[in-house]
Amino acid sequence: MGQLDGKVAVITGGASGIGAGTCRLFVEQGASVVVCDILDTDGEKLVAQLGEAAVYVHTDVTREADIEAAIATATDRFGRLDCLFNNAGAAGIDAPIAEIEVDGLQKTMALLFSAAVLGMKHAAPVMRDRGSGSIINTASVAGLRAGFGPHIYSAMKAAVIQLTKTVATELGEQGIRVNCICPGGMVTPIFGRALGVDEAMVQERTALLNEPFAMMQPIRRPGQPSDIAQAALWLASDASSFVNGHALVVDGGLSAGRGWSETMASFEGLRALLGAPPREGT
Repeated sequence: MGQLDGKVAVITGGASGIGAGTCRLFVEQGASVVVCDILDTDGEKLVAQLGEAAVYVHTDVTREADIEAAIATATDRFGRLDCLFNNAGAAGIDAPIAEIEVDGLQKTMALLFSAAVLGMKHAAPVMRDRGSGSIINTASVAGLRAGFGPHIYSAMKAAVIQLTKTVATELGEQGIRVNCICPGGMVTPIFGRALGVDEAMVQERTALLNEPFAMMQPIRRPGQPSDIAQAALWLASDASSFVNGHALVVDGGLSAGRGWSETMASFEGLRALLGAPPREGT
């Protein structure tokens, strides 16, 4: 038996990266999935691999009508909605604060924050009718600490974390759980796209991030879409039935601080600078 047998999920940003990994895992665990994205070729290819348990819907999450249509597809095609994973996103505008343009600001806010609001707006009534459901928002460690992302991206992810908590206090009373996941340094196509890499080369060049990302956190490997997919699986399943309003950090220890070996190396550097004897055992 799968952990999501009989459940139906809508996953935005579902055609690549974290979204695609989550779609695959959810179907493996018995769920039916509505794959939502603007990457039509990738989305159609994915659902062809997943079979009858998945359907693709072109969804621009900055458009309320598209989000509403995605939710309706879940109920029309599969008869219910048990999970909404508000996962679509991008780095957005990354300029210094004195160079922020209003158009880029508004587009970034619409993608990273308003889309989560609209997703919950349209999922909540459907879930409320059943008296149950799990809503998962993708936030970021950039929403918890400074220095992990551009200004607006970081601010919007912080807003998503707080939004998750406030909506959880409302919907929890109706049997609907609302949580978010805060990924750390994940090797996904979002970074290549943010840096302007040609779309045809994004997947291939994303692999180049493995080595530098492996050194970012105490667990010396890069974060992978499967790491976030596993966290989403737990939040979508009945195993987390008493978890509500929680920001689940999945970052290999990145937000906890720099690695112990780096800290000790810094101390030894200071010892040498001051002419102090080295620490015993070094």
